[in-house]
Amino acid sequence: MMERIRLEATEIKYMTLFENLTGAKVRDCVSESNTIGFLVEKGYMGLAIGKNGTNISRAMKFTGKNIVVMESFPDINNFMSNLFQPLKIRNSRVMEDEGKKVAIVEINKRDRSKVIGPDGVRIKIARKLADRHFGVSDIKIKAI
Repeated sequence: MMERIRLEATEIKYMTLFENLTGAKVRDCVSESNTIGFLVEKGYMGLAIGKNGTNISRAMKFTGKNIVVMESFPDINNFMSNLFQPLKIRNSRVMEDEGKKVAIVEINKRDRSKVIGPDGVRIKIARKLADRHFGVSDIKIKAI
């Protein structure tokens, strides 16, 4: 079990706002430049997004930031695959490298820029969440 997550006051504020706007249960929140990544409990993804993305749009309007929502899973492989939804992940595996956990995520070449995100924001958020929840020190993207 990972140690308890310490959240900044702004992250707690964003989590509360997002929960109130969407009704989704938020497990974690990471803020990176102009983007907020929310990790919602398994089964709450539809509620978080809302019909035609209305909940995400409202949250973006309230916060003035881009919003990325990811669904939490109790096992590491499903967790890693779901960090990049709705993009299709070909394969993901976690290996030990010099005593550290490293995730290898295989994607289609055409999805590479979407997985990384503008200025690397999406991959940075994914790395922080993977580290916080599973002790994964790095995520390497393998475009095939």
